[in-house]
Amino acid sequence: MAQLLVVLFFCGLSAATIGKIKGSSFLLWFAVGFFIPLIGTIAALASRNERFEPVRECPECGNVVKLHDQVCMSCGRDLDWPAEFA
Repeated sequence: MAQLLVVLFFCGLSAATIGKIKGSSFLLWFAVGFFIPLIGTIAALASRNERFEPVRECPECGNVVKLHDQVCMSCGRDLDWPAEFA
């Protein structure tokens, strides 16, 4: 039983480290890697890199949001897709 927990811990740690490097949540990827060993690490490798996501500015409040966000998290304005990315 102890060996299984050690293997699960290191699977969780590997997924969490990869997820953190890509700019995502360490705890979220640790849980995925811990509860779904090996597949969680592969999923972390296949996930998108959040660090290099394009951003845009909300025209109403000036808050900087990710390009794929449809609603500004600060003021709640519905954002249109920018013409330069269409």
